[in-house]
Amino acid sequence: QSTEEERTMDTKAVFTALYDVCEENANFFSGATKGQPGDAAQRLVDAMTTIQEHARTLEPVISGFAAIYHHFDFDPHIPANGYRSLVKVVRCCLLHIIHKGRYITSNRRSIFFRASHNAAEMEAYCSALCQLKALLYLAQRLLHDNSHGNLFFQEESGLSQSFLREYASMHKGCFYGRCVGFQFTPAIRPCLQSIAISLVAFGDNYKKHQSGIGVAASSFLTSGKYAIDPELRGQEYERITQNLDVHFWKAFWNITETEVLSSLVSMTATQVKVNRALSVPSLPFDLPFAADPTHMVTVSPPAAHIGRGPVQMRLISYELREGQDSEKLLALCRSEGGQISLSLGLKTKRSPPSPWLVLHFHGGGFVAQTSKSHEPYLRSWSQDLNAPILSVDYSLAPEAPFPRALEECFYAYCWAIKNHNLLGWTGERVCLAGDSAGGNLCVTVSMRAAAHGVRMPDGIVAAYPATLLTVYASPSRLLTLMDPLLPLSVLARCLSAYAGTDPQVEKQVEKVSTFSMVRRDTALLLRDFKQGASNWIHSLLDRGGADSVRKSVSEASLTSPHTDPPVSGKASEYSLEKGSLKSQTCQDLGTHTNSGASNVQKNASQTANHLSTTTVNHNSILDITLTPESKPEDVSFFLCKEVDPSVSESFSSVAIPPPGGEEDSEKPQEFPEGFEPLRSEQLAEMNMQSSPIARNPYMSPLLAPDSMLKGLPPIHIVACHLDPMLDDSVMFAKRLRNVGQPVTLCVVDDLPHGFLSLSQLSRETREAANVCMERIRDVFTMKDPPPEMRKHRKLERTNQEPFATKRDHTPLLQVTVQKEEGLFVGGGAPFVDEEGLAGFYPPTKSEAEKILA
Repeated sequence: QSTEEERTMDTKAVFTALYDVCEENANFFSGATKGQPGDAAQRLVDAMTTIQEHARTLEPVISGFAAIYHHFDFDPHIPANGYRSLVKVVRCCLLHIIHKGRYITSNRRSIFFRASHNAAEMEAYCSALCQLKALLYLAQRLLHDNSHGNLFFQEESGLSQSFLREYASMHKGCFYGRCVGFQFTPAIRPCLQSIAISLVAFGDNYKKHQSGIGVAASSFLTSGKYAIDPELRGQEYERITQNLDVHFWKAFWNITETEVLSSLVSMTATQVKVNRALSVPSLPFDLPFAADPTHMVTVSPPAAHIGRGPVQMRLISYELREGQDSEKLLALCRSEGGQISLSLGLKTKRSPPSPWLVLHFHGGGFVAQTSKSHEPYLRSWSQDLNAPILSVDYSLAPEAPFPRALEECFYAYCWAIKNHNLLGWTGERVCLAGDSAGGNLCVTVSMRAAAHGVRMPDGIVAAYPATLLTVYASPSRLLTLMDPLLPLSVLARCLSAYAGTDPQVEKQVEKVSTFSMVRRDTALLLRDFKQGASNWIHSLLDRGGADSVRKSVSEASLTSPHTDPPVSGKASEYSLEKGSLKSQTCQDLGTHTNSGASNVQKNASQTANHLSTTTVNHNSILDITLTPESKPEDVSFFLCKEVDPSVSESFSSVAIPPPGGEEDSEKPQEFPEGFEPLRSEQLAEMNMQSSPIARNPYMSPLLAPDSMLKGLPPIHIVACHLDPMLDDSVMFAKRLRNVGQPVTLCVVDDLPHGFLSLSQLSRETREAANVCMERIRDVFTMKDPPPEMRKHRKLERTNQEPFATKRDHTPLLQVTVQKEEGLFVGGGAPFVDEEGLAGFYPPTKSEAEKILA
């Protein structure tokens, strides 16, 4: 309570200082000021006055949230949730205004004082404050409509739909111009600014060229006008994030994959003895069944959407260890891989195998980047942990949508266990680690390992993971309106691509000769250089060093505009055939019916016998929860049923209901009368296609039933206080704790989503990366957990049944095959018995023979 009182007092002090500095400057510039241009002086007066008006309405709202947001924390020692983040961002904006106001007070009489420039600065922060005020109103609506302790509005209609509608029309350019990244630590702002300028310049030339050198050359020169004109930069940034498709973001995020940039990064990163790109053939193999190692589980290769193909990985090791230079491993190396060491002769020292292995899944919104982009911190981890790291280059959407990435990551996990001797690993302890989309894959791979009955990893370290890929509104997700790294429209496109609902539009680019391309690029170069030089000269006279663009393009964790009706009955899955299903996957999931539900209890005992068998098929990902028996409580966020009356009263003092007459209006009123946020000149293109697959627990593990979460390994989550995906981490940690699963949550301050990719840029990002590394070390040094913590409930059930040998049983989790719209799709019927245990009806003999053939 004393801490909350101190924060309240601090809030009052901030607002008092804001009122004083704005009032004093407004009075000064409204008088007869000598030497000041009248227009600029009036702009300063108007900005100062408007800021005071916004602040007077914000002060009680901020104080109200400060009194109740601790109820949404994971625990008292970890004060973090979306409501806190919103308040912190508003306070950062207020502090920037106070700092700028005091600078104006100190320098306004100087002959070098640039009134026009400072007026533009104050106007930008005034606009930002207005939009943040709108976000706080929406947060009050969330507080009103949500249950106690719940951060998500668990519907995609209503308030979630309102937020999408507001996002599409609200002005966002002010957050990408002079104010971009103001909430983050100052140490990374110069780099974020450079990346933001690069992005808008890249977008300016995106469809003008086919060759990479053409885009790079033109982007380099057009970047000048965006560096010196923050308003133009913000306007262009808003246009790009709202309208360009996922192919643009793939192209831009993959710039770091180019040979030149990756070589430069490699020179500054930790030097390692082993850095090999591997291509593992896609072949089935056997692993011991976790519940009874005398029996085997057959792991099938990935086959969804694009058919069988090799799984790409990268082995990184600070030391050359036994097995890492074996002929068998070298036969798997891709030509891209670097030299293992200076010499592989008899004199080369080979260290013994490590007892530890880190299996890494990179981020990138499921659509971009590879292990090469993440090499810098992986090399550092390999040195600090003294352990090899195997990073998986899974196939990316939209060409390979869900569940292809999950299939390949699970296959790589099983392959690593099977071939530990090739990796310089004894096979003792393995930790799954990933950031953003990779954090999602860490959790879902473990869920799949539990479902298949193979060995579980010893722990998971997930950095800012995306655990809910639906469009449910939450207070932290409101920050997608202003976050330069995770705009909602970009996240929606990434998720649509991963879900398979993103239309595959082939971009038509004119083909031109090399010489004509050079001539055109040269002409553009000269034109843009002239324009950039002219703008630069003018900027020196009028603009100066603005606190401008701070933007980083790292991993996208994923919100999505998809509806999520409960899916039931016979589950039609992704294809067993080699052909691509692409968006057909999601369409098939929408065709489930309740047929067969009445036979669940009748066949439960029969299915339990078949669960003791041990050959696994790769097409069992979706079945486990898409059942006719699934109930809302199975996947509920609502962790607190009873609400203290005093708490409820404090909530009601902050929460606000929707404005009246909303239902009858063609344009619903989302904000109190008398307030309207700034609007964009053009609406964002928000794809609102229905995608039931987004509710699948293998895509959104936050929606997994308790039975799937029980038995997962210890999970360590590292989140960011200012990340729009913060609520994903907080609520997932709460769910794990609620079912008795070991979980830790660490929240870092003042860093953006994707800080691991920025680990070389500042002390703060390096320290945050070290936090992740230490969590991995905790997994390796932790004492063996009790057996009951390592078992999945399904395995407990199968332990009660006698095992069959591999030769005489029907394959475990094999799915039936049915013909639907000319495509073979999985249709294995799942069941959930009265104890909540999940299973699958076995295929008939003819169906199994067809599948195996």
